[in-house]
Amino acid sequence: MGAIFRRELKAYFTSPIAYIFIAVFYIYTSTFFASYNLYYGTTDMSTSFTSAFTIIMILLPLLTMRLFTEEKRQKTDQCLLTAPVNLFSIVMGKFFAAVCIFLCAMAIYVLYVITLVALAGSVAWATVIGNFVALLLLGASFISIGIFVSAMTENQVVAAIVSFIIIMLFYMIDVFAGNIQVEWLKTVMSSLGFYTRYYEFSTGIFSIPSLIFFLSAIFIFNFLTVRALEKRRWS
Repeated sequence: MGAIFRRELKAYFTSPIAYIFIAVFYIYTSTFFASYNLYYGTTDMSTSFTSAFTIIMILLPLLTMRLFTEEKRQKTDQCLLTAPVNLFSIVMGKFFAAVCIFLCAMAIYVLYVITLVALAGSVAWATVIGNFVALLLLGASFISIGIFVSAMTENQVVAAIVSFIIIMLFYMIDVFAGNIQVEWLKTVMSSLGFYTRYYEFSTGIFSIPSLIFFLSAIFIFNFLTVRALEKRRWS
C-alpha cells in the first residue's frame, strides 16, 4: 500500500491536477472567509466551512477521475492486477493519496483560524474542530465514490461526470425525501442524505451515528472498488 500511495502522490504533483485542485480550493474558500468572517468581523467559521461543500462536489470527481482510468490508458492496469499485490492495498493506496491532496487543500483553514485568533483572540473551537472533521469525512466519502467510478470506466471525463452525478444525488436525496409521502421510505431516504449528516458536525455536534454513516460509506465504496477489480482480474 505504501508503494502505491507514494506512486500516486508523486503522480499528482508531477501533473497540474494537484496544483489546480489546491489553488481553486484556496481561492474559493478564501473568498467566503474574507467576505463573511473578515468583512462582518465574526469568529463563527461555519459558513466558511459549509461553503466548501459545493466546491468539493465539483473538484473531487476531477481529482479521482484518473486514478484507475489512467492505468487503463497507459496499459498498466493488467500489470497492476496481475502483480502479487493485495487489491485492497492498491485501492487504499490510491484512496489515501487522494485524501492527502485533499488535506493539503484543507490546510488553508489552519491559516484562517490563526488569522481569527490573532484578530479576535479566540474562536469557537468545538465548531472549528467539528467542521474540520465533517469536511474531512465528507471529502473522504466523495473520494471513495470517485475511485469506485474510476475503476468502472475507461474514460476520465465519463468518470468525472458520473461521480459528480452520484454525489449530487446523495446531496439532493434530502430534497427528494421531503416530497415522499410514504413514511418509511421517507425515513430511509433521509438517513442516506450526506448534507444532513455533514450539517450535524458543522454545528459542533459530534454525532456517532453520522460518524458511522460516513465511515460506512467510505468502506462500502472502497469495498465495491476492490470487488470490481477482483472481477476484472479473473475475467
